[in-house]
Amino acid sequence: MSGTKRARIRVARLRHALLGLLALVTAATATACAGGGEDDRPRIVVTTNILGDITQEVVGDEADVTVLMKPNADPHSFGLSAVQAAELENADLVVYNGLGLEENVLRHVDAARESGVPAFAVGEAVDPLTFGTGGTEGAEDEKGQPDPHFWTDPDRVLKATGLIADQVTAHVDGVDTGTVRANAARYEGKLADLTTWMEKTFDAVPEDSRSLVTNHHVFGYLADRFGFRVIGAVIPSGTTLASPSSSDLRSLVEAMDEAGVRTVFADSSQPARLAEVLRAETDGRVRVVELYSESLTAKGEGADTYLRMMRANTTAMADGLTAAG
Repeated sequence: MSGTKRARIRVARLRHALLGLLALVTAATATACAGGGEDDRPRIVVTTNILGDITQEVVGDEADVTVLMKPNADPHSFGLSAVQAAELENADLVVYNGLGLEENVLRHVDAARESGVPAFAVGEAVDPLTFGTGGTEGAEDEKGQPDPHFWTDPDRVLKATGLIADQVTAHVDGVDTGTVRANAARYEGKLADLTTWMEKTFDAVPEDSRSLVTNHHVFGYLADRFGFRVIGAVIPSGTTLASPSSSDLRSLVEAMDEAGVRTVFADSSQPARLAEVLRAETDGRVRVVELYSESLTAKGEGADTYLRMMRANTTAMADGLTAAG
């Protein structure tokens, strides 16, 4: 075969390949266009999965809601991939807890804000308590610092719902304001029902049994709202990244003995480890009850929405305290 003929064959093959590639690109483009505007919808990025669920209830189908924190993760310690960090900077709105909760993510939120992305710190806008006030406790060096765990009070979540709706309608172009407002009002009704149900359920707990010990200081808002006393925590801090010392544990056991507390509420992600620690300190005289304190679960695992999480926790706490009494 001559060199000229070989060259013609190579050119023909290249032309065929290019035409095939062009057809694929054209088909992909047509498919994307035919798919409607879903990819063109506004983008809202939320840091924690609890706030992600609340935001999705408010937004509905008006925008894409991306939640960075996976189910069963710890908001104090989860981090972001490079792709997730880029999603923050390309969002139309960022919704985050703030008050120091997302310890490994806040610098990315700050970077997004500096690049011009509107960012809403929900916790800062719902009358936060500080450690050492109301029902909250914390390490000595946390006194006066804001407690980020506001979602354990459903009344504050109701307030947050309206504020998130305000942020969406003010900063996210292309959403239907009426739909967002209607979604928020519908969800606020469910939150009001939740509060009424929690009040009725907790009313059954005897006054002398309304003392809480938890894995770390996470239920201060709930205690303040529903009339409980926080005796202490295995990790005497508002963050799970701290560690208890031997003296901390001894002090906690003494406080539990003085208050007659025999039930400790631990996050479902680490009840076994805490149970072992406390049983060693109390000769097995303590009962550990699992709660969902800082993260939603995967779908179907018992706390895959904020409403289900709060109902599960309320039932477990009321049953645990009543049985202990």
